[in-house]
Amino acid sequence: MEMCKKRITFAQNFKICAISMYTFSSFNKYIQRAIVDNWDQDALTDYQGATLQFHDVARKIEKLHILFENSNVKTGDKIALCGRNSAHWAVAYLATLTYGAVAVPILHEFNGEQIQNIVNHSGSKLLFIGDYAVKTIKPEEMPGLEGIINLPDFSLFISRSEQLTYAREHLNLMFGSKYPMAFRREHVDYHEDQAEELALINYTSGTTGFSKGVMLPYRSLWGNIEFIMNRLGKQVKPGDNLLSILPMAHMYGMAVEFLFGFCNGCHLFFLTRLPSPAIIAQAFTDVQPTLIVTVPLIIEKIIRKKVFPKIQNNRMRLLFAMPVVSKKVKERISKEVYNAFGGRLYQIIVGGAALSKEVEEFLLSIGFPITVGYGTTECAPLISYCDYKDFMPGCCGQPVDRMEVKILSSDPENIPGEIVTRGCNVMLGYYKNEEATRQAIDAEGWYHTGDLGTLSATNHLYIRGRIKNMLLGSNGQNVYPEEIEDKLNSMAMVSECIVVQRGDKLVALVHPDKDDLMNFSAAELESIMEQNRQTLNSQLPAYSRLAAIELHEEEFAKTPKKSIKRYLYQN
Repeated sequence: MEMCKKRITFAQNFKICAISMYTFSSFNKYIQRAIVDNWDQDALTDYQGATLQFHDVARKIEKLHILFENSNVKTGDKIALCGRNSAHWAVAYLATLTYGAVAVPILHEFNGEQIQNIVNHSGSKLLFIGDYAVKTIKPEEMPGLEGIINLPDFSLFISRSEQLTYAREHLNLMFGSKYPMAFRREHVDYHEDQAEELALINYTSGTTGFSKGVMLPYRSLWGNIEFIMNRLGKQVKPGDNLLSILPMAHMYGMAVEFLFGFCNGCHLFFLTRLPSPAIIAQAFTDVQPTLIVTVPLIIEKIIRKKVFPKIQNNRMRLLFAMPVVSKKVKERISKEVYNAFGGRLYQIIVGGAALSKEVEEFLLSIGFPITVGYGTTECAPLISYCDYKDFMPGCCGQPVDRMEVKILSSDPENIPGEIVTRGCNVMLGYYKNEEATRQAIDAEGWYHTGDLGTLSATNHLYIRGRIKNMLLGSNGQNVYPEEIEDKLNSMAMVSECIVVQRGDKLVALVHPDKDDLMNFSAAELESIMEQNRQTLNSQLPAYSRLAAIELHEEEFAKTPKKSIKRYLYQN
């Protein structure tokens, strides 16, 4: 054990804060213990494909370590990974960390130029790439790479090193020579990481359009996993099934789905294809996950498409109004919703964006186990969370262990202010960008999230919106577009929307519900939207009312966590 009571330093000894005392144990020991303790259990499955048991994962990790060692990869070297979620993506990532190299996860939804820029900016030595992403890149644009390795079978796509070529061609021979009597549990021995040692560089893909390399040390990963294991380890048990929906290259999916699931000895199923609502719904039925970690969009689509049409009619409204009958009806609906998610669920954790107030209120009214967490890539990612049993409507949990949270406001309980946080989970800084680091983390070590919120007397955190999204009303009042959008999203024919400012007027851009479009003419659709506008404005103060609703034919462009890229539509 190492007692960490010291000032965190960035590159070039940029001191930012004194962390509260906490006990740090090697993050890689979590991975090592999971493999040894669950040796013969199922670990990773490509949905409707092959399964790797924990001992299979260990052998593949060891082979990659031999490949790294014999191709001159050193501790601290950068290794990039880009591809859709898969068992081999997980293996390559685990092999990188447990070797002591620095992982550089790249979202497979990035285009070729973005992938190349990240590889070059990070100085990555190797690139693991999926069969979809490989079609988008130009190897000659990444001259610093010594090799590109195909994720599906770990074959070499390109090698610029004789050592790498030789090591890959003779890998099985090297492995057999090193372990002539077979590779066993006692051979699993991984790099012992230090608290401030750099573990990964995660490039953000936010709504502002700029990608920054977030430097996360091992303590950030450890702090998140230690917290999740302590809070969910008793409810989600080794051997339980988990379905990986979110991209593992994004910190939310990586930490709460993948790393927690693996370290806890769970059986992870990866959706290796584009996760459409139909595929996800079928996967829930097949996998029967104990825990679901997702973004609001997926939950809202399932509820709005499969549940609301059955209950939003006059007969159901009458039954809901009768107290004795209402209780039984809600129990039946809750069971149907529960079964739609596989039937073995402990709870759903929603994060990445705000959950629709309408959907949240419905799920809470039927006693469904749902909770909302909050975090950022810069905190790997957790800042706040609470179990569904402690969840308060509209909140996003309470500050997690080893993290402080405060609101920069004269009245933090009632007047929104910027949410700032510091502690174990906070990043080292932005890679090769000291100016951005100074803007994000102040001299006392507080990370400025850019989010607005309040903090209740019971320490529940409530998000109001993004500072950068906040608009100024005609009379100088602050307008939070997310609040208007939440109301508009629950109205007729609205699939998704965004509120923008045109001069001193507020305008909503609406992408209509495609399923109902064929039933209405353009004139009828415009009439429905005008009725929506009038109804909405009757619920809003004068300074935040909409001057118009404009129809937007295409779906809005989104980040991997399904937040709309607002910067594309401001003008």
